[in-house]
Amino acid sequence: MTTEQNQGGRALLQKLRRGELAIAMMIRSARTADIVRIATSTGHDAIIVDLEHSAMSLDVVAQMTALAGDLGLTPFVRVPERDYGAIGRVLDGGACGIVAARIETAEQARDVARACRFPPRGQRSQIAQVPQLGFRPTPARELNPRLDQAIVVQILIETPLGVANAEAIAAVDGVDMLAIGANDLTAELGAPGDVRSEPFRDAVMQIAAACRRHDKVCVIGGISDLKVLADFAVCGVAPMMMSGSDTDLLYSAAQARVEALQRWHAALSESNPHA
Repeated sequence: MTTEQNQGGRALLQKLRRGELAIAMMIRSARTADIVRIATSTGHDAIIVDLEHSAMSLDVVAQMTALAGDLGLTPFVRVPERDYGAIGRVLDGGACGIVAARIETAEQARDVARACRFPPRGQRSQIAQVPQLGFRPTPARELNPRLDQAIVVQILIETPLGVANAEAIAAVDGVDMLAIGANDLTAELGAPGDVRSEPFRDAVMQIAAACRRHDKVCVIGGISDLKVLADFAVCGVAPMMMSGSDTDLLYSAAQARVEALQRWHAALSESNPHA
């Protein structure tokens, strides 16, 4: 296992702090670890397995995240729940990053952060064998600090209440990143999809400023317009970019292939109308 793999999500955080590009693939539809190998061979830095918008089993999640860690990717899992059992099972399966959806208060963020780390900093249930350490039986005095250090907690802010509490959320011990969910937040602000609106821009500024004051990384998701993203980067939003979800990427590739074949056939028919 390389030093970077031992660092888990820490290496990704350090990369973002240096202003370097990190590219993640969202996984919603795939059900085998082949998608992780594709993410690796195409140059991705991370995967985000989306349990908020899929019916994927935890067994599949564990296979994907464990392999991602072995291949040097940072495996995140987006969880809709904030309870210890749901988060703990994902971490035990191989995740080293948690994306907590729709967080609105510091108390909710604290619950997530504590579920991700062992006592005394948190309340994660003790375990002795994890895929991150090759399932080698490891005493708590060694395992706990290594896993605690490797875990990245990303808090997803998607509502006006979450924006209002961004300062308090960013101050929570154990929170590493604040992420802005552009799709849900613009809808909550009354302008679905309008990432150029003044209320949305003000929200981004407020969250980014809170992250700067508390030395947390700020990222944004749900925006494909690179010019808009460039504008937000100037405001302190780190360059963690989504290449897309597996469903989106498959659809785009299939559509492009069909259109290419249609153009080929049209050109062939035009050059040889009697064929």
